[in-house]
Amino acid sequence: MVKIVHGAIRAGAALVALAIALPAFAQETVKIGAVYPLSGNSASTGNYAKMAFEMGADIINNGNPELAKIFPLAKGGGLPGLKGAKIQMVIADNQGTPAAGQNQTLRLITEEKVAALICCYQSGITLTASAVAERYGVPFLNAESVAANLTERGFKWFFRTTPVAADFAKAYSTFLKEQQAAGRKVDSIALVHENTEYGNSVSSVISDAFKKDGLNITMNVAYSANSTDVQPQVLQLKEKNPDVVIFVSYTSDAILYAKTMKEVNWKPAILIADDGGFNDPAFTKAMGSVTEGLISRSVFAPGKPGSVPAILDALYKKKTGGDGLDDVSARVLQGFFVVADAINRAGSTDPAKIRDALKATDLKPDQLVAGYDGVKFDDKGQNVLASTLVTQLRNSQYVSVWPKARATDPLVLPYKGW
Repeated sequence: MVKIVHGAIRAGAALVALAIALPAFAQETVKIGAVYPLSGNSASTGNYAKMAFEMGADIINNGNPELAKIFPLAKGGGLPGLKGAKIQMVIADNQGTPAAGQNQTLRLITEEKVAALICCYQSGITLTASAVAERYGVPFLNAESVAANLTERGFKWFFRTTPVAADFAKAYSTFLKEQQAAGRKVDSIALVHENTEYGNSVSSVISDAFKKDGLNITMNVAYSANSTDVQPQVLQLKEKNPDVVIFVSYTSDAILYAKTMKEVNWKPAILIADDGGFNDPAFTKAMGSVTEGLISRSVFAPGKPGSVPAILDALYKKKTGGDGLDDVSARVLQGFFVVADAINRAGSTDPAKIRDALKATDLKPDQLVAGYDGVKFDDKGQNVLASTLVTQLRNSQYVSVWPKARATDPLVLPYKGW
């Protein structure tokens, strides 16, 4: 009997010792969900985003000495606000469809029990997926979808860091009016857009902004997303020969349009792409040599050596085997860091506390990957400090050309192409 008591005492002591020792080597894992196109026509973009998420989690979990000097969460060891909890990214494939995006979002919430979601690249998928998160009360951050209506639904759990269609439209308008003042023709403008939420919404916003600013859109060409033949549209453009063409397209469409324009030997004096597929590394690799001088928008430029963007760009090149951060992967990485920062400040995985921390976000420009003026959300969840650059494709790489105060290279017009 005594032996049993002594054994129980020894066992109890061992359990107490184990309980005391556990926090030293077993920390809570924080799951952050991401739903992106890992297959389908935008798979290249989605997989570059996946690598950005993985790199971001690695920086916080394991640290980076150079980055830690200016970026506190890069000291390593996990999230200090949660006693060193490590981040686990749970990344799902939306397959480029709203239905799959909605289903994967539901799975991450109900089965994976993610603390927050980052989603979804395509505006149409963001629209449906965010409704699921809203219903379940899970913080949902969008890093790159620009459809204006996403923040107009009265949602309480939705946040968006990226500049939106109105910001881009204003930038294009100001840029073109500057070219007009410099003597370039911008009398006729064609707007070519795919017909999903992204293309329809952005083209509508651009049309309204240009009309107010006295810029004349003479052609509005809508086409079916993921088309296999765009020759009719290109021949229509060639016949009308507008001074400026603005494309709102995803990757496969962007490549097809670039190929077809070369085949029919037509190019405008100014060719503008609303980011999207034209900024995908898959596009610049495949078509960069025949779209020299293409103008686009971007939130990212590597910046000065030793800056947060420059350091992260170099790290990303190591991760990808040579491809630096592009516009979308930079916005994705920025969105990830905003969510991680909020969870860290919340000191909890409780959804309401994370939401409150997101609402209180106030990040300064020198803390950012993207070239925003900061990150601060309004009552609708929109980052009111988001901003954009105008870039130009040179030797298959985009460089900043506008505004002049943030340009790294001079603007070269007319559009060269092939």
